[in-house]
Amino acid sequence: MGKSHRPQRMGEEMRKILSDMLMRGQLKDPRFSGAMISVNAVEVTNDGSYATLYVTALPFGSVPLTAEQKKEILAAFERSKGHIRTEIGKNLKARHVPELIFKYDESLEYGAKMDAILDKIEIPADDYDYGLPQEESTAPDDEEYFDD
Repeated sequence: MGKSHRPQRMGEEMRKILSDMLMRGQLKDPRFSGAMISVNAVEVTNDGSYATLYVTALPFGSVPLTAEQKKEILAAFERSKGHIRTEIGKNLKARHVPELIFKYDESLEYGAKMDAILDKIEIPADDYDYGLPQEESTAPDDEEYFDD
């Protein structure tokens, strides 16, 4: 039997609803005010009973968030879980709204760290051949086509 696309569609709709709630300021917890919060992905189980929401917070300043601040943001989502489920239920028009599980998504920070490491590597342009095999040119010489 084929795998249903319903959990994926439901997850994407839930992501849009929660992102809209964050953008409109419907979640009034002060722990959300120190950073820009985004919902990166939502995974819904096949039976629709649980949904894992992956969230990221980007600080407004140049100082990265501490582990404690990340925990506080997840605690704020946990505290707002009932309100979020109610809004999802209103907008999703489903008989059952999944139980919400919030997880902090570290992938953006990991990617930024990898970019910083790669930027530190110095490779002279003349010495690097990009791993491509060196072939001789197959272009015809000008002498063959022009008679003097």
